[in-house]
Amino acid sequence: MSTVLVRYFAGARAAAGVTEEKVSAATLGDLLANLGCQHGPALATTLTACSYLVDGAQWRDRSAPLPDAATVDVLPPFAGG
Repeated sequence: MSTVLVRYFAGARAAAGVTEEKVSAATLGDLLANLGCQHGPALATTLTACSYLVDGAQWRDRSAPLPDAATVDVLPPFAGG
């Protein structure tokens, strides 16, 4: 299990109620499940529409192990143009 820094942006930040936090999880899927349970249904719903960067790289495989001490950016869809 890895300890990662989770940074929230825009609507994800509002739903989580924090800017960032350290969380332990083995995979991105585990991390998202833990965050949804910890912060409630508003964040759990928001997380379904987000994309994720792990140490600056887009991360799609929710079952791949997270690197220890990684930074996970939670990016909701952005509007505008």
